[in-house]
Amino acid sequence: MSDAIWPALALVLIFEGLLPLLAPRLWRRVFTDMLSLRDGQLRFFGLICLGSGVLLWWSLA
Repeated sequence: MSDAIWPALALVLIFEGLLPLLAPRLWRRVFTDMLSLRDGQLRFFGLICLGSGVLLWWSLA
């Protein structure tokens, strides 16, 4: 299990860095739009991301 954590973290950092590298103006706009969301909307977005990640991990394991 611990052997998979570092490659997974590396992939997260790669994907997180792609948008600011390739389209910084779009990244800034998306980030600004997310700041205007209510807490419930952000929690729902987090739940969807978390659930998608768990389903993907489960399907690949």
